Formats: sequence, structure tokens, C-alpha cells
Amino acid sequence: MPLFTVVSVATLAIGIGANTAIFSVIEGVLLKPLPYPHPDRLVDVDHSATGIGIAHGGAAPFLYAIYREQARSFEDVGLWVNDTASVTGRAEPEEVVCIAVTDGILPLLGARPALGRVFTREDDSPGGAETVVLSHGYWQTKFGGDAGAIGQSLIVDGRPREIIGVLPESFRFLDRKPAFFKPMRLDPAKIYLGNFSFSAIARLAPGVTLAKANADAARLVPIALERYPSYPGFNPKMFVEARLTPALRPLKDQLIGDVGGVLWVLMGTIALVLLIACANVANLLLVRAEGRQQELAIRAALGAGWPQIARELLLESVTLGVLGGVLGLGLAAAALRVLVAVAPASLPRLDEIGIDAPVLAFTLAISIVAGLLFGLIPVIKYVRPQLAGSLRAGGRTISQSKERHRARNTLVIVQVALAMVLLVGSGLMIRTFQALRRVNPGFSKPEEVQTLRLYIPEAQVPDPAQTIRMEQSIADRIAAIPGVSSVGITSDVPMLSSGRRDAVFAEDHVYAESKIPPLRRFRFVAPGARATLGVPLIAGRDLTWEEVYDKRPVVMVSENLARELWQDPSAAVGKRIRDTPTAPWREIVGVVGDERDDGVNQPAPATVFWPVLMSDFSGDAVSVRRTVVYLVRSRRTGSSGFIDEIGRAVWAVNPNLPLASVRTLQDVYRQSMARTSFTLVMLAIAGAMALLLGVAGVYGVIAYSVSQRTREIGIRIALGARGGEVTRLFVGHGVRLAAIGVACGLAAAVVVTRLLSSLLFNVSAADPLTYVAVAFGLAAAAALASYVPARHATAVDPVHALRAE
Repeated sequence: MPLFTVVSVATLAIGIGANTAIFSVIEGVLLKPLPYPHPDRLVDVDHSATGIGIAHGGAAPFLYAIYREQARSFEDVGLWVNDTASVTGRAEPEEVVCIAVTDGILPLLGARPALGRVFTREDDSPGGAETVVLSHGYWQTKFGGDAGAIGQSLIVDGRPREIIGVLPESFRFLDRKPAFFKPMRLDPAKIYLGNFSFSAIARLAPGVTLAKANADAARLVPIALERYPSYPGFNPKMFVEARLTPALRPLKDQLIGDVGGVLWVLMGTIALVLLIACANVANLLLVRAEGRQQELAIRAALGAGWPQIARELLLESVTLGVLGGVLGLGLAAAALRVLVAVAPASLPRLDEIGIDAPVLAFTLAISIVAGLLFGLIPVIKYVRPQLAGSLRAGGRTISQSKERHRARNTLVIVQVALAMVLLVGSGLMIRTFQALRRVNPGFSKPEEVQTLRLYIPEAQVPDPAQTIRMEQSIADRIAAIPGVSSVGITSDVPMLSSGRRDAVFAEDHVYAESKIPPLRRFRFVAPGARATLGVPLIAGRDLTWEEVYDKRPVVMVSENLARELWQDPSAAVGKRIRDTPTAPWREIVGVVGDERDDGVNQPAPATVFWPVLMSDFSGDAVSVRRTVVYLVRSRRTGSSGFIDEIGRAVWAVNPNLPLASVRTLQDVYRQSMARTSFTLVMLAIAGAMALLLGVAGVYGVIAYSVSQRTREIGIRIALGARGGEVTRLFVGHGVRLAAIGVACGLAAAVVVTRLLSSLLFNVSAADPLTYVAVAFGLAAAAALASYVPARHATAVDPVHALRAE
């Protein structure tokens, strides 16, 4: 009895604990409402442009302005954008994450300052005083929780900003963790059509539906197109042809993104593990119930009703389920720590995952349901035993019938079939991961490339050319560090998908006046960036520093863009492009290899590589990159000593520049596959648990069959049967059960694995190699599980066997 209870509770605890852990993630990420007042009325103000293939284009100042002024469906609307800032004057310089907001954003989210106040319209106006509102964490870290911080100045990007407020510890801005907020201070005189590089949040008026709000916003788009001027070379007709349309959605949907599909797939796979565990415990209960047939029959003969006996048996099974749930809850709490630690950084709302009341209710519910599920099987089979036969049970003349094996065999088949489904899913994800690893990202040896970001504020170095000279001087200092082979400067870290997208016009192509050309990825580079990354030069040459400082009209493009526009990369060299219909033409001097900038599972975007210093670009007389990423190729990457040397090289040029986002390109590469890796690990764990439980089920059935057929085995051996024949008898039984389970599992897997299609890469959901490998592997494991007890059968002493009851 104690061993039976321990094995049953432990088996259930594994299944229930795994389900509780995954449900905790789902509840925290998908089900829990956002922590704001009336979160159902908060919407993300997004826009689509189906005419140019954009489903989620973001928000723009010209639309924000018209919405705030004339929208009838919004209580208020606000604009925000991620930013970084250099903070100096407090110990070492540091670069921190901050968020620029219009004055309506924080009140929209119900933010009530713990100290001071939040922004007013005066703070958000171009002529207002420069202010800042601190997050609670940054206030604690930098000011020690001192209330006297209000009114002090914080040097941000070389300019003092007055601290006017501190937000409460409980406030969360979506999934961001900024050090502080600063007012956006949009200048109405400088608002143009376009510039969709912002996000917007609105609060719906009471009783307003999402459809009505979309219609209201759509009414205002033509008004905005008429009110605000276009950038030089563009016109309102282009936005009409692009079919610019509001695409409002619940704020929660925007925050969660497409992660829901992954989590529900994981929940489904872990639920299968629980079913396998229930089948395993049901088999144990069947064995136990067979041993209690005489007891049950005697109780029935003494007047106990079968409903009463059924209730007692179900109570025992539910008690086992609840005990398994209690232990599983402890396992889930421990597993959650690991789960959150290994979860990809892109998984939203990680801070809200935990064991709370809904999770406890879920655990209790599945514990009771599991107890009823595996408890009903022995109740149905033995709740009305044949009284006379049960009272005679155990006699030497009573042989075990096929009927008494059928239920246990069926449960084993179910276990093997479910294990097959999970193992196929795991196999497909393994094949996906292998396919991703084989994809060439466009650069070489990322483990040897150290990346870091620097920002040179205009307040420190006003002159654009001097800014670039400082950036080059820093690159030269870093290049002098022992072990560094090359240094490059670019605007973005590859594979982080943060680059700007905009239109490109080619001189030898004709464009309709009212149509915007396809958007291209923009990246800004200095000479040597391509070589440092290891991106091949397909045609032409690299930029030169002389061209950069002279602001000569030169540019490079990616191979796929060159092929799209001119069919041959070498034909692109010498051609000219520009970013607006009225901008100066710039000559293509080089074509470089394609980079999988949006992750290895996405096609390489067509990219234009502009110099870091230009004249007459995007409406600016002089365009300069003040925020740049340094690429440092060395075999010393990642070591703390190497980072310290880079820091000293930077600060030798400018001691007020903080190093930010210090990581290797290999870390970025792994991050691009983080979701696939996470899903793979979770499915692999579920598959391993299913395999273990399934094999245990096969072993248990064969071992029990051997114990029940001891006399038969003895007779066979006494009549001359060889050990190999006896072994094959029982191994064959186990393999037959496994084969039926595998066949059923294959049929189920073909249907179920279609749910994984969106997670797969270069692998079909019906990949034959995976199915065959898993089928043979599972069959081999079942054969091995059958062989062990079958070998014990050959050691039976015929004399003792013939005396056995």
C-alpha cells in the first residue's frame, strides 16, 4: 500500500505540476488583465497600409494631433516612443532606457505619482521647461529613495532636466522598464505627413466599441491628409494610394503579440503528459482492484450497495489526485523559477507570472478531474463483480482470462499513442532548430564580434563632422587594443530588426506620382563595417572615409535589392538612387551580401547602406548618426578584461560617453532563435516525460503478465520450452501493444502537429523522416521495456511454478 501510494502520487505530481507551471505562464501572460483602470477600454492606435503591404505601421504625429483634437470615440490619446539617453553628473556616465511621451500617456494608464506630479501640456510644449519623471526603481537606485529628488536636476544628453515626479513601485509601462519618462514636446509647425515611427495608446469613451472607434478614426484620416504638409517630393495622394487605414486593437493584444499560439501549443502538449500519467495510475489501480475482488464481493454480500463501493473507490482515487496536486504545486513553484529564467526575453509580462488564486483553483480542478478520470476505469470494470467467481478467486484452477488483460492493454496503447504524438512534435522542433542553425545569417563567426552602442549628444559635440571624427577616433583607439583585428561602425546591431524602413527611388525606373515605392531597410554605416562583420562584397567597393567627410553622394545596397532592380549585382554599380523624389541622386559604389536582419527564420530584407554623414537627406541639410554601434572583431570577445579595455579606449576620447548594450553578436544570434529554442526545450521535456511514462506502462503490463502467468511459464519450461521462446512470447506481447499504440499515435500526430506549422522552419508538419525515426525509436524502447521482465520469466523454477496459486 505505501509503495502504491508513493508511485501513484509521484506520477500524478509530475503531470499536474507540469500543467500548473505552464498554466501559470498562460494565466500571467494571456489571461490576466492589464494592471490599469478599465483595461478593456485601452487600445493600441495602429495603422495599416495595405496598398504597400504594411499590416502594422504604427502611429504618426500628424494622426495623433488630429485624433486628439477631433476624435469622438476617445477620452484621450497619447503618443510614445522608446528611446535611450546618456546620463552624466552622477558617478560614471551611463546610458539608460527612457520613454518619450506626450502629456496624455501617463494619465491614460492611471499613473498617479508617488511623489510630485506627471507632465502637463505646458511640459509637453516645445517652449516649456525640460522635465523628467523617474520610475520608482531608478529613483531608489540613483537617489536612495530620497523625497528631496523632486526639484533636482538630472543631466540627460548633456542638458539639465528638472525632476518633477516619481512613479509608484506598482506602475508598469506595458513590458518596458525605463529609467524615466521625458516629454515628447512635438512642435506643431514641424509635423508632416508620414513619420510612422511612434506608438499610440487611446482610452475609449464609455460605451464605445472597437469597430466604432475604428470608423471614427477612419473619418479623420482624410482630414489629416489635407491639413498637414508632405515631405518634399511626397504628396497626400501617395497615402491615399497606400490605403492608409486605422487598425485599432486592444492594448493587451498589441502587448502579447503572437506568443499566444506558442503557449497554447505547450499547454496542449503538457496536458497530454497528464493524460499519460492518469493512464499509468489507472493501470496501477486496475492491478490493485483485481487483488481486492474478494474483499469487494464480501462487502457486497454483507449488504454494501454498489453505489457506496463506487463512491469509496472514487474517493480513494480523488484523494490520490489531490495529494498529487499538492506535491505537483510544489514542483510547479520550483519549475516556474527555471521556466522564467530560460524563457525568451521576447515573452511578455514575465513579471506577472506566479502562483496566485486562479492558478491554485486550476491545480485543484485538474487534481480532482484527474482523480475521477483514472478512478472511473477500475470502478467501471469491477464495480459489479461476479460474486461467486470472486469468492472462489485465487484457486489454482482459475486462469487469467483475456478479458482481465484488455483494460490494461488498452491503457498502455493509449499511453504509447500519446507519447508518439509528443515525440513527433519534439522531433519536428529539433529538425526546425537544425534547419535554422544551417541558415547563413549573412555574417561570419559571430562569436568573435563584440558589439556596443554609443551616443554622442549634440549638447556635447554640436558639429556633425566633428561627431563623426570623434566616432572614428574611438574606433581607432579600440583597434589598437591587443587582439582586435578590425572595428566597424554602423547604426544598428544586425538581427535586431530595429532599422528604419523607407522608400527608395532608382534613377532608371519610372514611378507613378501617387504611388509610394516598396519600403526598404535603411542602415547607416562607416567604412569597414562590412569587413568587420564578415559580409561578402559582391560587386564594387566599400565606402571611404574621404567620401564620408566630403559628404559625397555615394551609397551601397544589398545583393537582393540589386537583383530586384537590375537583375545582376554588378549592373547595380554606378546606378543612382535617392530617398525622396526631390533628394539628390547618390551613386551605388558597392553591392554587399544579404543579411538575415529580422532573424534567420525570416528572408533577408532588401537594404540600403547610407553613409553615417550626408547632406540633404530626409529633409535635413546635414544628416549625422549620433547613436552608433561599434563592431569589434577579436578572439577576446565576452571577457570582462576585454570590455574594460574597450571602455578605457572610449573614455580616453570622451569620458562622458557611457557604453550600452554590450554583448557579442553570438548572443544576438541566439536571441533571434530564443523562441524556437524555448519551444524546443519545453516540447523535449514533455516528450521525455511521455516516453518515460509510456515505457513504464509497457514494463508494468509485461511484468504483471509474467507474475500472473507463472504456472503457465513453469508448465512450458517443464515441457521443454527454451528460454528464448519464453522471452519472445512476452517481448512479442509488448511490441504488439507498442505497434498498435504507434499506429494510433501516427494517425493522431498527422492531425495534431498541424498546430505546430507556424513554429516550423523548412520542415513539413508531416515530415516522414521524423515520423519514421520516432516510430522506430518508440518501438525499440517498448521492446527493451518488455525484454527486462521477459528475461525474469526464463528464470522461473518449474517445480515452484507448478505449486504457485
